[in-house]
Amino acid sequence: MTDKKKPLLIVIVGPTAVGKSAAALEICKNLKGEIISADSRQFYRELSIGTAKPDPAELEEIPHHLINMLSISEEYTAGKFENDAVRVIDQIHQKGLLPVMVGGSGLYIKAVLEGLDSLPSNPNLRKEIESFYETQGLEALQIRLENLDPQYYRKIDKQNHVRLIRAIEILELSEVKMQDLLRSAPKRRNFTPLIIGLERPRAELYKTINKRVDRMIKNGLVAEAKSVIKYQDNQALQTVGYKELFPHFKGEYDLKRATELIKQNTRHYAKRQITWLRKVDDVHWFKHDDHAKIIDFIKTKLRA
Repeated sequence: MTDKKKPLLIVIVGPTAVGKSAAALEICKNLKGEIISADSRQFYRELSIGTAKPDPAELEEIPHHLINMLSISEEYTAGKFENDAVRVIDQIHQKGLLPVMVGGSGLYIKAVLEGLDSLPSNPNLRKEIESFYETQGLEALQIRLENLDPQYYRKIDKQNHVRLIRAIEILELSEVKMQDLLRSAPKRRNFTPLIIGLERPRAELYKTINKRVDRMIKNGLVAEAKSVIKYQDNQALQTVGYKELFPHFKGEYDLKRATELIKQNTRHYAKRQITWLRKVDDVHWFKHDDHAKIIDFIKTKLRA
């Protein structure tokens, strides 16, 4: 039930390439809104093609927040995003407008909706775990986490080495189980989230992904990746669309193979996103292009 005392935050979720940005633009044009990006790579000015960043005309038409605000050389965390996004949401509400957050990263959305727990960190331990992963591989990393906390291991994305490394770091530092560390109740916010999920048939989504990758290559993704090659170890570049090109630059395989790997890994990523989103409560699902129905649904919640 919508909290009548608190203004709405619209959150648009769905797998990559489903059409979240297009839906957000239509919502903002019809309901006087502004967009907040929860895509953990669109923060960086140097990353545009590989992150499917809105084009200049779209950025001009509707105000966008937390896009192009950092250089790839700068560090940015989910905790910093939580603070920045909550501040921007309040500013948009103060103008009498509707904030529309577009995901993006599940961790960053969770940070805004629920808040993040204050968890231990140690750079030296993290470097050791990263080295362990590089020498022993993903399966060894999975086993290491499972031995530490079998219950949490069953819940985590086992293919995401960054999440596995962070979980191992936290558990080895705290020496307790993850359930004893994680927040039992979300932080109180000055808004009520309304989560809109977009879906489209799997075969259609995969076809769209393949076409988008071809368009990215045509539009200069290779040159974009080359321009940031000295930062290739940054977490933002250890992601689909960039990590496949760095071995290509070393001569390990040709561009055709790199392109196929980007398509394949993007499809796998979309599949994992769908699986994760299906477990999230309170998502209101719509066809990806049912913009009129989505807008009418939001209107009913605004009037409630």
